[in-house]
Amino acid sequence: MGDVQDRNKANAMAFYDLMFNQNEPRLAVERYVGDVYIQHNPHVGDGKEAFVEYFERMSAGWPNKKVTFKRAFAEGDHVVLHCFQEWEGDHNYAGIDIFRFDVNGKVVEHWDVLQVVPDSAANDNGMF
Repeated sequence: MGDVQDRNKANAMAFYDLMFNQNEPRLAVERYVGDVYIQHNPHVGDGKEAFVEYFERMSAGWPNKKVTFKRAFAEGDHVVLHCFQEWEGDHNYAGIDIFRFDVNGKVVEHWDVLQVVPDSAANDNGMF
């Protein structure tokens, strides 16, 4: 894998960790987001400030939420993270986050798909 893809994977995980685990969405945006932030999650407004406001609310409501990275893939200017989100007192989620990066290694676009981790399954393989 190329140096650019390695850098982008590291930046995606650092961005997510700072925003989600450390409850510092504004600092995460300042460090890791480019000139624009295009959001595709229907629950979060478009742009940097909408992202910060949303995750400040999530941090206030769930200060102990945690994400664990299970897998990370990079191709071109995109990074895909397969994540386990733990929300204390709520559901846990299996998630796929897709980030697009600019030439400077900054996040400029985001997509995600989330699925509640069920209490039981038709197989013993787990979600991860």
